[in-house]
Amino acid sequence: MDSLLTDPWFYAAAVPAVILVGLSKGGLGGAMALIGVPLMALVVSPVQAAAIMLPILIVMDMVSLWTWRGERDPVTLKLMLPGAMLGIGIGWLTAAVVTTGAVRLIVGVVALAFFARWLALKLAAREHSAEHGPVRAGFWGVVTGFTSFVAHAGGPPYQVYALPLRQSPAIYVGTSVVFFAIVNAVKLIPYLALGQFDSTNLTASAVLMPIAPVATLAGAWIVRRMKPEVFYPFMYGMIFIVGIKLVWDGIFEIWG
Repeated sequence: MDSLLTDPWFYAAAVPAVILVGLSKGGLGGAMALIGVPLMALVVSPVQAAAIMLPILIVMDMVSLWTWRGERDPVTLKLMLPGAMLGIGIGWLTAAVVTTGAVRLIVGVVALAFFARWLALKLAAREHSAEHGPVRAGFWGVVTGFTSFVAHAGGPPYQVYALPLRQSPAIYVGTSVVFFAIVNAVKLIPYLALGQFDSTNLTASAVLMPIAPVATLAGAWIVRRMKPEVFYPFMYGMIFIVGIKLVWDGIFEIWG
C-alpha cells in the first residue's frame, strides 16, 4: 500500500483521471469518464483502477444529486431502472465467463451506429423528439446495467434511449445523475461479494476523494451555461468519441 501511495506516477495518472470523470459526472458526457479508468490503469491493473474509482464515483454521484436536485424525469427512471437492476444481476452471475473486451466492442459498435443514425437524420433535417417506450426503455435499461457492471460502459446504452427524448439539458443530466447514482450504489454489493475492495484500494480512493466534488461541480457549471442547440450536438459528439474508444479497447483486449 505504501508503495502505491508514495508513487508519483500513480498521482500523475490518477489525479487527471479523477478530474476527467468528475467533469463527466457533472454532465459533460461520457467520453471523459471512459478515459478515467484506462488512464489510471497505466500505473495499476484495470481491475484495481476500477475498484479505486468506484467509491470516488459514489461521492461524485452524491455531489451531482445535490447539484441537479429537482431536475429529473421520473418516467425515464421508472421505465429504465428495473431493467438496469436485472442487467446488474446478469453481469454479476456471468462475471466469470463474460469478457470485458467483447462487451466493449459490442457497445462501441452500437454507439457508432447510434451516432451515424443521428447524423443522417440531422443532415436530412428529419431529427425529431422521440416518445417514451416501455419496451425500448426496459431493453436499454438491461443493457445499461449489464455493461456498466461488466465493463464500466453503461453510458452509451443509456444515451441510446435518453438522448432522442430531447429533454432540456438540465432534465437530461439530472435524470442520468439519479439513474447512475442508483446503479453505482447497487453495484457496490456484488463488487464487495467479488472481493474487489481491500485496504490498499480504499485508502487510495480516500486520498483522491477531495478532488471529486470540485471536478463534478466544475462540470455542472459548464453544462448549466450550454444552450440545447449546443448541448445535444456536443453529447452526440461525445458518444462518437466513446464509440471509437470502446471499439479500439475491445479489439485490443480480444486480439491485442
